[in-house]
Amino acid sequence: MNPALQNPELQKKVDNLLARMSLDQKIGQMTQAERMTCTPEQLKQYHLGSILSGGGSTPGENRPADWVDMNDAYWAASLEEDADHLAIPLIYGVDAIHGNNNVLGATVFPHNIGLGATNDPDLLNSIAQVTAREILATGVEWTFAPTLAVARDNHWGRVYESYSEDPEIVRSYAGKFVEGLQADLGDDSVVACVKHWVGDGGTNNGIDQGETTLSLNELERTHMSPYYPALEAGVLTVMVSFNSWNGDKCHGHQALVTDVLKGQLKFDGFVVSDWDGIDYLAEDYYQAVALGVNSGIDMFMVPENWQTFIQHLRKHVELGTVPLSRIDDAVRRILLVKHACGLFDKPRPSQRKWSNHASFGSDEHRAVAREAVQKSLVLLKNDGNLLPLQRKSRILVAGKNADNRGHQCGGFTVAWQGTDGNEFIEGGTSLWEGIQSLSPTAVLSEDGSVAEASPENFDCAIVVIGERPYAEGMGDIRMNNDVIVEAGSQIKGSMKVLEPYGHTLELAELHPEDLATIQRITEQGIPCVVVLISGRTLLINKELEQSTAFVAAWLPGSEGQGVADVLFGDANFQGKLAFSWPKKARPPINRGDKDYDPLFPYGYGLTCQRT
Repeated sequence: MNPALQNPELQKKVDNLLARMSLDQKIGQMTQAERMTCTPEQLKQYHLGSILSGGGSTPGENRPADWVDMNDAYWAASLEEDADHLAIPLIYGVDAIHGNNNVLGATVFPHNIGLGATNDPDLLNSIAQVTAREILATGVEWTFAPTLAVARDNHWGRVYESYSEDPEIVRSYAGKFVEGLQADLGDDSVVACVKHWVGDGGTNNGIDQGETTLSLNELERTHMSPYYPALEAGVLTVMVSFNSWNGDKCHGHQALVTDVLKGQLKFDGFVVSDWDGIDYLAEDYYQAVALGVNSGIDMFMVPENWQTFIQHLRKHVELGTVPLSRIDDAVRRILLVKHACGLFDKPRPSQRKWSNHASFGSDEHRAVAREAVQKSLVLLKNDGNLLPLQRKSRILVAGKNADNRGHQCGGFTVAWQGTDGNEFIEGGTSLWEGIQSLSPTAVLSEDGSVAEASPENFDCAIVVIGERPYAEGMGDIRMNNDVIVEAGSQIKGSMKVLEPYGHTLELAELHPEDLATIQRITEQGIPCVVVLISGRTLLINKELEQSTAFVAAWLPGSEGQGVADVLFGDANFQGKLAFSWPKKARPPINRGDKDYDPLFPYGYGLTCQRT
């Protein structure tokens, strides 16, 4: 149990407030709408407890001041008390999952897959602290982070949101990250939300929102165990997962949500659904509402359908299909969290300590991100000690990801599916910009034909290749639709199926332009340093063979300078694989498997001999 939530004085305040609330006010507190579908006036009218921004849903010009002004208006509306309304502050939620990645000019950290390679829990704590400051600069109080998924199949489109295939690293990070966000629950803190409860990284064939078929012991050992240190650190909210476990959807799973999380693990914060998460419990939305509430979910992320949700839930309470005691439990938990994090005592967002603070996107914050980039890079190959490079070398820089901050940041950056180019990632550096700062004579090939490649002109080349941005199911790799049919037959309920990123993990087939660029250069006898930008481990045999040195840079975020620092020896390679690198697509390979035979094993990573 969380001591902050067990404070007798705080509990008395909540009990007194709860006793004054009408059913409509209680149901409103359980409802979270998306900002585009709900005005401040509607928030007051329906007594809503929370507003969120979906990916790419941003106010005004998407500057911190625009966010502060927006939240100020919602905040003021929530505190307008009259005969029909109580003054209960809302809590605003965002997906700030690698920095406050929604906002222009934010410090964007490497995605979790890169941070797993650092194996540095203290660094994660520092990242969380910076993230909290940049969230607070926008007047926001709550982030849906950290993700504690243990990704077991690199076909999954959310692998990059996972620190590791092994729960050991995820466990070591969970508490540290929560502590960095929530701190002492004072002015320097935001509310954390661990997600997704539970088993999201273990779905069959890596299908997003699919079926996880495991024994309870294996579910606990691999997928539940990372939550324990987060709960011990006092995390205030938990988000339920879209996946099913042994056929039963987690959003309607009373045993997992109420019996295990709230009962056995004594979680006393509140549980929030995922985006329209209850919609897939039943064809009849009215029935789905009851299933979700009775499972133990306390707050419902119903971005567009929130008025219908309120109507249905009210009817269920009136008919007794949802007991009033369940409503009271949910609202009590929500109010306890709001009190514990000081919302009832805070001034309006525009008057808070960190709102519009100059530290947003500052050099100090970017230095932490740059360190994270440096520590996340994994050196897979370095024939002839080509790395580190000499600054005076004649260097050709090529590849579609060389000068593209959007690609290096990946999904969940400014927009849900990420962005292309440098325009929307303000501040920071692309890899090319970082290279250019250390080696001013380097040349960027603007043309994919790399016609300028010539051994008379260049000593070596840096070729930056890999994936484009994606998020959630649109990042899935599905060889065919048979796996969707199979998953659908295993699940009691429905699935949201999105168009996948591709049909193969083989990079040469996914992005043949990358191999073509490498080959055009190596055919001229120029040694290549290949830098892979990706949200997962891909099949890279052909690209690896053509390279002299090969670096896994993951999705490094806004500070591409950190990659250049290591390529030129200003910092050494120290990242180690937190995901086994496969030789083939099937079966998925993870540390501890019976027939473990990866291309590069878990924990692999070379260092350089610097001169």
